[in-house]
Amino acid sequence: MRKVEGNMLVNKTVIKKLTAFVGLFLVLLMISCGKKEVKPVSPESKLAQEAFQLTETLRQAYIKNNRSTLEDNSTNDGYREVIGAMKKFDKAELTFTSTWVEIKDSSVYLSVSWKGVWTMGTKNREERGLAIFVLEGSPLKLARVQRDNPFRQPE
Repeated sequence: MRKVEGNMLVNKTVIKKLTAFVGLFLVLLMISCGKKEVKPVSPESKLAQEAFQLTETLRQAYIKNNRSTLEDNSTNDGYREVIGAMKKFDKAELTFTSTWVEIKDSSVYLSVSWKGVWTMGTKNREERGLAIFVLEGSPLKLARVQRDNPFRQPE
């Protein structure tokens, strides 16, 4: 009977040591994984986010035919280009999907795939295309629209 008691003592000791080891391992694991380093946002990323917000502002202003917002968010040449290209419509639905951002010197080139439906009276006109918005300045403003200008629709 004493041999069985001795084995039980050995088993209890082994179990206590194993539990302590597993507990220590779990505590160390939680401590090492608990502190994640937060990376600072790069200036290029901030500029890209500003470009996305600007194009959304321009899109909404165009749909609502809000020329003052278009003017406030465009350079003089950019505003003239947008207003000169605008056609009359009763209602417009326009979606932008940003596909590429390129930053060169002080300009941001934002490639946007767009799709729109324009209503004039009882006629609907659907168009789609790819535009490159050239944004300049601080804060960013629309300077030019290259390729398929969504503000020139419906053609």
